[in-house]
Amino acid sequence: MIEGDSGLLAISRPDFRPLYEPSKRCLTWPNGAIAMAYSGDEPDQLRGPQHDAAWADEPAKWKYPQEAWDNLEFGLRLGAHPRIVATTTPRPIKLIRDLLQDPMTVVTRGSTYDNIANLAPSFLDRMTRRYEGTRLGRQELHAELLEDVPGALWQRQHIETYRVPRIPELSRVLVGIDPAMSSGENANETGIIIAGKGQDGHAYVLEDLSCRLSPDGWARRAISGYHRHRADRIVAEVNNGGDLVERVIRTVDRSVPYRPVRASRGKAIRAEPVAALYEQGRVHHVGLFADLEDQMCAFTPDQYGGSPDRVDALVWCLTELLLTQQGRLLGTF
Repeated sequence: MIEGDSGLLAISRPDFRPLYEPSKRCLTWPNGAIAMAYSGDEPDQLRGPQHDAAWADEPAKWKYPQEAWDNLEFGLRLGAHPRIVATTTPRPIKLIRDLLQDPMTVVTRGSTYDNIANLAPSFLDRMTRRYEGTRLGRQELHAELLEDVPGALWQRQHIETYRVPRIPELSRVLVGIDPAMSSGENANETGIIIAGKGQDGHAYVLEDLSCRLSPDGWARRAISGYHRHRADRIVAEVNNGGDLVERVIRTVDRSVPYRPVRASRGKAIRAEPVAALYEQGRVHHVGLFADLEDQMCAFTPDQYGGSPDRVDALVWCLTELLLTQQGRLLGTF
C-alpha cells in the first residue's frame, strides 16, 4: 500500500510525495495531512485512534476481520463525511457478505483483465491457462463472490459461527504435517497446521504455516511453529515419504516428539468425522485462515480440484487431538 510498485510513494507527484516514517507507521504530506498504518492482524491497535477516512486493503484475509473492522469504524468519527474504501479479493467471509448487503456500500468490481496494461504478459498467460474456467479463477480473475460448493464437507457458516478471537487455556497442542516430497513452482504445498485442545474439550486451530518449500524449509517452518506454541508433538503423514519424513524433522531438531501416521482410507473418509466436529461446534478457528478455509469449503466427497494439503494436515491434527485415545481411534471415526 505504501512502498509497493503501485503504492502511495510510487504514485505521488514528486512535489507532493509524503514523508514515510516506518518506525512510526506514519505518512505525512506537504499540506500537513497525516495517515497512520495499522495491521488487520492486530485489531487492538485501532482502539482509541480516530480518523476521517480509511483505506482497508484485503480485509478478506485479515486474521481478525470483524474485530479489526469494528474497531476501525468506532474510530471513524472525524470530519463531515468519514468513509472507508476497501480493496479486496471477494472471499465469501461474513464481513464481506455483510458489506455487500449494506445499502450504504458502493461496489466497484474489476477483473484481472481490466488491469492488463500493468501486468507482465507471461503472468497473464500463466494465470489464464491455469485458472480460467475454474471456480478459483472466477474469484481471483473475475472478482466473483462465490458461495459454498454444493456437497462440500465444510460450510462457511459453521466456521464463522464458532470462530473465536483469542486462544483459551490449552491442555495439549499438536503440529500436523502433510508433507510434499518435492519443491518448486508446480509442486504440491506442504500442509502445516497447528491446533490445540482446550480445557473445555474443544479444538482450537491456532496457525496455518502451509508452504511450498524444500523438505528442509518446511521442516524448519513446522519446528519453529512447534516451539512458538510450545506444542507437545508433531504428527506427520508418511504414506509418500516414509522414514524420510522423520529423518528430515530429526535433522532440524532431534528432540522434537514425533508420531508418524499412515492413511489407510481415502481423504474424504478421513475428513468426514472432522467435518462433523465443526458442525457440532467443537472446533474453533482462532482468527481467519483464508487459504485453509477456501480449501475446506471446496472439499467434496466426490472430488477436489487440486491436492488438499492444508485440509489433510488439519484432519491429521484434529483427529489426533479429539478422535483418538491412547493411539486408538474412537468408534466415531
